[in-house]
Amino acid sequence: MTTMAVSTVGARERRGWYMYDWANSAFQTTVITVFLGPFLTTVTEIAAGCPLGTDDCTGRVHPFGIAVAAGSFYPYVVSLSVLLTVFVLPVMGAVADRAPRKKPLLAAAAFTGAVATIAMAFVTGDRYLLGGFLFLIANISFGAAIVVYNSFLPQLAGPDDRDKLSSRGWAIGYLGGGLLLAFNLVAVTVLAVEGDDQRTLDIARWCIVSAGIWWAAFTVVPLLWLKEHPGQAASKNSGNVLTDGFKQLGRTIRGIRAYPLTLFFLLSYLIYNDGIQTVITLASQYGTEELDLEQSTLIITILIVQFLAFGGALLLGAMAARIGAKRTVLFSLALWLAVIIAAYWLPAGQPLPFMLLGAGIGLVLGGSQALSRSLFSQLIPAGKEGEYYGFYEISDKGTSWLGPLAFGLIFQLTNSYRVGIVSLVVFFLVGGILLALVPMRRAITEAGNTPPRLI
Repeated sequence: MTTMAVSTVGARERRGWYMYDWANSAFQTTVITVFLGPFLTTVTEIAAGCPLGTDDCTGRVHPFGIAVAAGSFYPYVVSLSVLLTVFVLPVMGAVADRAPRKKPLLAAAAFTGAVATIAMAFVTGDRYLLGGFLFLIANISFGAAIVVYNSFLPQLAGPDDRDKLSSRGWAIGYLGGGLLLAFNLVAVTVLAVEGDDQRTLDIARWCIVSAGIWWAAFTVVPLLWLKEHPGQAASKNSGNVLTDGFKQLGRTIRGIRAYPLTLFFLLSYLIYNDGIQTVITLASQYGTEELDLEQSTLIITILIVQFLAFGGALLLGAMAARIGAKRTVLFSLALWLAVIIAAYWLPAGQPLPFMLLGAGIGLVLGGSQALSRSLFSQLIPAGKEGEYYGFYEISDKGTSWLGPLAFGLIFQLTNSYRVGIVSLVVFFLVGGILLALVPMRRAITEAGNTPPRLI
């Protein structure tokens, strides 16, 4: 968009954009980060023949005739969801760029994911395959909606304001996700009965359902407050949006070589964000299975992460205004390395060290993700926001695949979650080195955009 067009965007519309982060973060926090890993693992262990409450289940399930360790099923499902998003998300982005109206696409993806999450109410007994299938639908829909949502960012703020806008969106999202999680913590505390594992499992299932209801309800706000901003591709589109989207995606894939520095940044992001998403996705499983922590401890820790991430996103956003977004992201990746190394040495059965580690994660989590999003927005050629954010989203918000796959394989080979968690060091190290090598100002100019004052 032109500077004049961006200047007409009002505060109400920007608040509407923030509110979708508020809506979808419930899925990220309550479902992916806290409840689904332990819940689906427990259901899988029941299907593998292990009695409810077994501390060390070595049983296996056989989905479609393939022998899978019960503890590895959930990481494998996460990896499979990402392999599927490789095909779905870029196409969704291309369609969003060609469509004259983006909000119906946002609504379709968000409500599909929310309904699949609510349908987790039917995952009872040993129905681990139903749980895995519903998670695939919800997670892919979650990513598809984020592609459309992110594509609004360059249309809502100019180059110098995107770091601030993106950071505020992430901050509001962590606040919303933390609020629902706080309600669920009250439910677990009040309703759980010590020694009644079935009741605890039922509470976890309904907490997951609550995230789907929250997601659907608050998605209505951005649908009402956001305005349509048809891009250049939409104004030129005169045929079928879906088929033209596929054709345009093919042209983009062939033409992306014209922007090698954008591609290089995307590669670095895919690697280090893979590590971030693996930590988010598997933290609760690590806490319950390896550290023998109660679910109430995990929820309190995630609450600490959520509310500190609210402040951390704003803090790192302010840091980026002083030293630039790239330097700030590199600083956050150094802190992530320290977090992973510390996680390996956490003692089992002691909640306080786990909570302190969660505090460290909270301070760097929101800022590293928000600033990566705004940095990437500077590298996208005009009119292709949806397509490029489709590629970007493949490894964002719980849809990483290399990390969970490595984690699952290492657990299956070693039966140790600690070895699996420390293997993630390579993602932050390699991703940080690649990011440091990207000449951001030149990359922004080559994409046809105006660089901000600080990068």
